[in-house]
Amino acid sequence: MAEFSQEEKDNIQKQFDELLRLSPKCHKNEETLALVKKAFSVANEAHYGTRRRSGEPYILHPIAVARIVSDEIGLGSKSVISALLHDVVEDTDITLEDINNMFGPKIAQIVDGLTKIRGVLKNKEGQAENFKKIVFTLSEDVRVIIIKLADRLHNMRTLDSMPPEKQKRIAEETNTLFVPLAHRMGFYNIKMELEDLCLKYLNPTVYFDILHQLKGSEKKRIHYLNRFCIPIMMTLEQHNINYTITSRSKSISSIWAKMQKKNITFDNVYDVFAVRIILQDIPLEEEKAMCWRVYSYITDKYTPNPERLRDWISTPKDNGYEALHTTVMGPDGTWVEVQIRTQRMDEIAEQGYAAHWKYKNVDGFEQSQLEVWMKRVRSSLMNPDEDALKFLDDFKLNLYSTDLFAFTPKGEMHRFPVGATALDFAYEIHSEIGHHAIGARINKQKVVALDYKLQSGDQVEILTSESQKPQKDWVKIISTVKANNALQQAFKYEKKRNIMRGQQILSETLEEKELPQTPTVLDKLVQGYGLVDKNELYEKLGADELDKEKIVEYATNKRKSKKIQWWSFLPTISDKKEETEDDKDVKVIYHSTKYTIADCCHPIPGDQVIGFKTDTGYEIHKNNCPIAIERQQKEVAQKIKWISRQEQVFLTSIQLKGKDRIGILHEITGVITNQLNVNIRTVHTETMEKEFTAYFDMYIHDSQQLNTIMMKLQKIKGILKVERVEQRNWR
Repeated sequence: MAEFSQEEKDNIQKQFDELLRLSPKCHKNEETLALVKKAFSVANEAHYGTRRRSGEPYILHPIAVARIVSDEIGLGSKSVISALLHDVVEDTDITLEDINNMFGPKIAQIVDGLTKIRGVLKNKEGQAENFKKIVFTLSEDVRVIIIKLADRLHNMRTLDSMPPEKQKRIAEETNTLFVPLAHRMGFYNIKMELEDLCLKYLNPTVYFDILHQLKGSEKKRIHYLNRFCIPIMMTLEQHNINYTITSRSKSISSIWAKMQKKNITFDNVYDVFAVRIILQDIPLEEEKAMCWRVYSYITDKYTPNPERLRDWISTPKDNGYEALHTTVMGPDGTWVEVQIRTQRMDEIAEQGYAAHWKYKNVDGFEQSQLEVWMKRVRSSLMNPDEDALKFLDDFKLNLYSTDLFAFTPKGEMHRFPVGATALDFAYEIHSEIGHHAIGARINKQKVVALDYKLQSGDQVEILTSESQKPQKDWVKIISTVKANNALQQAFKYEKKRNIMRGQQILSETLEEKELPQTPTVLDKLVQGYGLVDKNELYEKLGADELDKEKIVEYATNKRKSKKIQWWSFLPTISDKKEETEDDKDVKVIYHSTKYTIADCCHPIPGDQVIGFKTDTGYEIHKNNCPIAIERQQKEVAQKIKWISRQEQVFLTSIQLKGKDRIGILHEITGVITNQLNVNIRTVHTETMEKEFTAYFDMYIHDSQQLNTIMMKLQKIKGILKVERVEQRNWR
């Protein structure tokens, strides 16, 4: 154990004394102060002689973390004590039992949570499992997460001593989980600093280039912002408004993000400047009106950009953030962002979730969306069977999400991540509505499919059908954890039902043919159908996904000669007198059926389809066809399956866009006709400014063949886009 010099010992004591000076909550009584000093003494002794990679005494790290927790975040004595002790169980001989005996169960619980977080991302599987444990602490004590953020912030501030490969790994880890977590919990200053530090180690050239340009223009920027602020300050004082005003530049990472998004240089980032006005001593019930009043004063002096107004007072962010943001044209034609908030709003913005504890019992202070989000996190943790990797993906998705707002027909507002769909909306209302959803009506006008991406402000009416049930491909179009959890529960239940039904079908079939249900017979069936095991056999039989006519053939190991088969339609009908709930998907009969292909969506074999009974047979639509969705409100839709029979082709159309060049049309037709042996009916091309658009109408067998064609065409040099055209008037 290495000894510390007297200078190092003095510095340790100095840093702890500074911590106490900046932590008034540690002085609320003699008992509390004594516990804080005891925690320092225990940690100092436990870590004595150990050093960080930088060479400094290790104890300076927990002191720094405790200082961030107290001074920058605003937590109390328990959090300071826990921060001082956060590494002792992991790195020293002190146990959780020792912590419990010395400081009580609450401190022990927090330290235990912090101990579990160490080494979260050592490997992918371990990352997922450990991170699930981390998040579970949200249901125990959120201070664990807050202290961990402080720990990560100090580690990032002192990352220079690490080797480059470790700097990059830690920065990537921070950017992936801790940056969005800080954002979600409302710690904006911490979030921005972490983002900048991540950029520093992941892209140092960009970081130092922008830093250099900011420093080079600092004096000019300060002078300009002073000119900008003086008229505003004079107006506020004239109206006897108590305020503070600060100015700053955007963070390096936000400047870089804007440069990338808009493909511009640093000089063209127009809102590098930002001014924050904090209104003091405003009663809670008057906050909104006062912020808008100040907004009017500012826009009287400077012209606002209406597209840059952000009202997060009427609809706060999901982490509780409230403020008015506007961008105005300042002197010399320079854009300046102005943020208007009250002292309460500022505390929540600066201290995040920690500030909510201070205000949550105040009359008129509603439950924050952050608390709503945390409740959702806790509910998702209640499913012990949930796959850890899936949980991690869902959680990260929710962390990164930017919110939008959508409304029910009665005007109830719901918050969603950008990218959420009509199906997400259905599950947000109720799981049963989600299970039976077939489409949605947006803003009382257009009917859309379930994969429609919500736009902020949409009014959404979910259309349902009793015959609808959750589909496997729905997981591809949902974005929310709530929808995913509901779907997974439904699939689990359906799988169990299908297995039971499949067992019954197999037993009845083998018994009828006087065949034994032995392991050997089951193996033959599994092999014959090309499945993994008997459970998959039962499940697919119960779901009517296997040809039951093959059971006897495979069970007796008598294989018929393979024949080339193509696709056709058959409606699902029942041959039973009494239907059970499971029998509603019914059985397939093997004879030709009269049908017509709907002109509105032009389904082809392989598409998910439904049919409507007509006088001459069935009219076939794609599942997500808006016209079909509308008709399901008034008519019963028949489930339709594609089954094998004699060769048959279907007319479909594709659109290609690309750079025009000599011979490209010949190359396209060569791929379609020569390589893939597909018959082209018509070709229509248009060329403008060296770019062309071409429509190919052709006869194909199924969607798989169409996908192959489109993939092949996409690889041709000069082709920019290939897509299927569903609504086209064929001549």
